[in-house]
Amino acid sequence: MTRRLAIGIDIGGTKVAGGVVDESGTITHRARRDTPHRSTSPSVVEDTIVDCVDELRTAVDPADIVAVGIGAAGFVAEDRATVLFAPHLSWRREPLRRQLAGRIPWPVIVENDANAAAWAERTFGVARDESHVVVITLGTGIGGALIIDGQVQRGRFGTAGEFGHMQVVPGGVRCECGNRGCWEQYASGNALVREARAMIGAGSPVVADLVGRLGGDVAALTGPVITEAAREGDPTARELIAEIGDWLGVGMANLAAAFDPGLFVVGGGVSAAGELLLGPAREAFRRQLPGRGYRPEARIERARLGPEAGLIGAAELARSGR
Repeated sequence: MTRRLAIGIDIGGTKVAGGVVDESGTITHRARRDTPHRSTSPSVVEDTIVDCVDELRTAVDPADIVAVGIGAAGFVAEDRATVLFAPHLSWRREPLRRQLAGRIPWPVIVENDANAAAWAERTFGVARDESHVVVITLGTGIGGALIIDGQVQRGRFGTAGEFGHMQVVPGGVRCECGNRGCWEQYASGNALVREARAMIGAGSPVVADLVGRLGGDVAALTGPVITEAAREGDPTARELIAEIGDWLGVGMANLAAAFDPGLFVVGGGVSAAGELLLGPAREAFRRQLPGRGYRPEARIERARLGPEAGLIGAAELARSGR
């Protein structure tokens, strides 16, 4: 019996991760490459994708492969073929599917990476039984995706779900998108590190333990370092994580007003803080929710599939043709 396998490729700022995914969402074989530097020409990134696919096709019977899905961190047009803009790569209106068509012998779809991760959680993860889902990915910034009536909502031009760039503080912190006060400037890995460095720069004694973890090298401070410290009981790290959680809850209350989901799924690297993040987020959500006390509240849960959700979802979207 022929298996209906699909290849998923997840393109991030630092790595290109690939996998052969079966119909149960299990990754049977993996490949990984470093992401070419952002100044590299688009063709080099495409070479990297093809290289991953070529490695994976040798690991299985190619006759079992039915499609290839590519998840890209950036704006993907409604045709699911063109990357309009990718902040970490040199893709600008790049006709990616066309460029790969002669080099990959299966149908190819291109998808926003957050949409792909959301579909993985909807199909195989924590959102399997929910028809209306908002997915928030907390990493360096904030990515997002929206599922309504069990379908990914991409928007008229393909760029829906960029929740990280909602303005939550008029005239606030400058964002890489060019605006000020975007949500991701207050509820992301970058925000977590910025606040910790501000405390260190101010000479606050409460960050002494955190600085000690770094051996005095403040440049080595990262979100995972703060998260690890918080999980090990460092009170200042826990306070910083809780502040991110507060802002997360505020933004989700705004999204609940707009979309009324039954479930928020929180993924990405910052979600490793678990309840240290989600507890404050739930409290802030309840405080800020319009009509609180008189309406059902969406659940807020941590994503289940981890960092491989993007490639699993890209593969499943390609296989199913959704």
